[in-house]
Amino acid sequence: MEQKSKVYLFLDEEPQPIAVLDTPITFALDTHKLVDGDHLLTIVSKDHTGKEGIRKIPFIVRNGPAIEVEGMKEGGIVDGIVNIMVNAYGKADQKDFLIIGSETPQSIPYWVWITVIVVIAWGLYYMVRYLPNAGV
Repeated sequence: MEQKSKVYLFLDEEPQPIAVLDTPITFALDTHKLVDGDHLLTIVSKDHTGKEGIRKIPFIVRNGPAIEVEGMKEGGIVDGIVNIMVNAYGKADQKDFLIIGSETPQSIPYWVWITVIVVIAWGLYYMVRYLPNAGV
């Protein structure tokens, strides 16, 4: 007769296990019922002699809509009037993909503007300086 170990699954320091299973097992953890944030899955195994093994797996749930904030950063120093852009978007569900609202609108970074201005200035310089009859 084969002696199987039992596995107890605990979630977030709860005293009651969410499942008690015989090994080997495969299970699906439904994170839709969990709030967004940090969680801890604790797996306790007991063999037929009563010895225990424990493994703790921290994980982060992000089922809710993602929140993007532009104009203020964590730990930033602000003064006066601060313009803040907030966007929240979700991925709908696993079957449907929503293209509207899937991307976060952001302002164009300053380095992109500098690059565009430099390229335009170089093009104008080249046109005036090297094209035949261009400035004559």
